[in-house]
Amino acid sequence: MIWDEIEIPKEVRHFMLEEAEETVLGQKNGAKKQYRYGNLHIREYDDKYLVHMDKVDPRKDPLGHIIQDAPEIIVGITSGLVAAKKVSSSVYKLQKNMPFVKGTSLLAGLVASVLAGYAGYTITKKLKEF
Repeated sequence: MIWDEIEIPKEVRHFMLEEAEETVLGQKNGAKKQYRYGNLHIREYDDKYLVHMDKVDPRKDPLGHIIQDAPEIIVGITSGLVAAKKVSSSVYKLQKNMPFVKGTSLLAGLVASVLAGYAGYTITKKLKEF
């Protein structure tokens, strides 16, 4: 959950800015649709809207948005790359005289990448909540 997010129940007021554009940018978090209006990020659910302000509009500066508003993506990617390199290299060195060593080391690196990337992403996302 984002601490600075505002919940607007649909029954209280049907809310939607006419100028807001539907977008795929951002995590839907179970929302039916999401919209952007400048730095405003609006998620629409069956019974409510959740609204928060991003520091950077991802439509104008995608990298700046990832750095400022979604650093967990960078941590996840970096964790995955580091784990893939380390594990695939280690497996290759341990089994360099075995058949299929390249395929085995690549597969091990891929599995390590997915696990480490997901762990890095999830941990960083949880730390942002504090």
